[in-house]
Amino acid sequence: MSLSMKQAVDYAIKNSYSNKVALNDIETAKQRKWETTTIGLPQISGKVDYKNWLKQQISLLPGEIAGGAPGTFVPVTFGTQQTMDASVTLNQLLFDGSYLVGLQSAKTYLKISEQAKEKTELATREAVINAYGNVLVAQERINILKENKKTVDRQLRGAKEGFKEGLTEEETIEQFEITQGNIISQQRNADRNKVIAYQMLNLSLGNPINTKLNLTDSLDDLVVTNTDLNLLTKTFDLEKHIDLRIAENDRESKRLLMKLEKSKYLPTLSAFVNYGANANSDSFTFTNGDQKWFDYSLLGVSLNVPIFSSFGKKAKVKQATIALESADIRLAEIKQKLSLQAEQAQSNYELSIANYETAKKNLALATRIERKQKIKFDEGVTTSIDLLATRNQLYSQQNNYLQSILNIISNKAKLENALNISIK
Repeated sequence: MSLSMKQAVDYAIKNSYSNKVALNDIETAKQRKWETTTIGLPQISGKVDYKNWLKQQISLLPGEIAGGAPGTFVPVTFGTQQTMDASVTLNQLLFDGSYLVGLQSAKTYLKISEQAKEKTELATREAVINAYGNVLVAQERINILKENKKTVDRQLRGAKEGFKEGLTEEETIEQFEITQGNIISQQRNADRNKVIAYQMLNLSLGNPINTKLNLTDSLDDLVVTNTDLNLLTKTFDLEKHIDLRIAENDRESKRLLMKLEKSKYLPTLSAFVNYGANANSDSFTFTNGDQKWFDYSLLGVSLNVPIFSSFGKKAKVKQATIALESADIRLAEIKQKLSLQAEQAQSNYELSIANYETAKKNLALATRIERKQKIKFDEGVTTSIDLLATRNQLYSQQNNYLQSILNIISNKAKLENALNISIK
């Protein structure tokens, strides 16, 4: 896959594991909303009962009814051995306060899922941006180490030749060998970090971790696209921030919970109507066309009035009220946190731009110093210790420069999230 950073972000928004789960959560919320809605819609159910008396019950009748002596009883059986009853019932909820609150809660739950997806998209964007930058830095670090090793290898060869001719001390060779060994160790570590960086990027994209990627943006491209001084003066709109909207929705859910507990003091009213038919026989003749069926129908209304629950409902209402008060406190806290977070993000981003300029300048200076020191060393004016000191200084500035690029990329992504800049 060949991807620019923007293409990587767009791809991840559609394909990352977290965003796929978020989409499923939204679909689940939609189905739950419909499930709640159906509670107040007509419910139709059918029922068939079949009974076969393996041994019928005996009833005792006074003997005089059958011409017997008074005080005696005659055992008889009533009804047929087999019966079948089929019915259809329509139930309709007429009023239930908790159902009305449930409808509102279902809408809130759906909104929570949609906001969670938006939050997930912002987190995915930041993760992909950081992972993309890490891959490019890992590759650039390998390139720098390769060039550094070429330089050290060349000077080590020169030192060995000079030692053979008696122009160089053995200590010089050993110092170059130590530097060479350190670079080789750093190369191994850089190679492993590059593999891990690619795997982390694939994970952020939603790919199998060993998918081959070709990143079309360069570090220089990212520095240009991620240096946006306009962000430092952008006004923070607290009311539109996703975290505030999530906190407000959480408060709304707590309010509905309190409303739900209060609604349980209200009566519930429902109605039903059914139609059925039954048949009787001493043998299984219910499928025959001449079997007689006797139909019936019933209409009913049920009113359930709560009277006393030993103050259990009152305790639940109190708990819900406390939860709502806590949600209000958290809402006030999140407003302060988000404002502070935006200020800190702008400050960190501004600092990262300044640090990048400093690191770029220091790298240029360290490169010139190392170049001059190398000329002096080749001319025998300075020692290998001085040369290696300036070279270590160069290596340090190279790492600082790469890290400053990563900081710009990372801090810009954090600032955009802090300012709640929408994904385009």
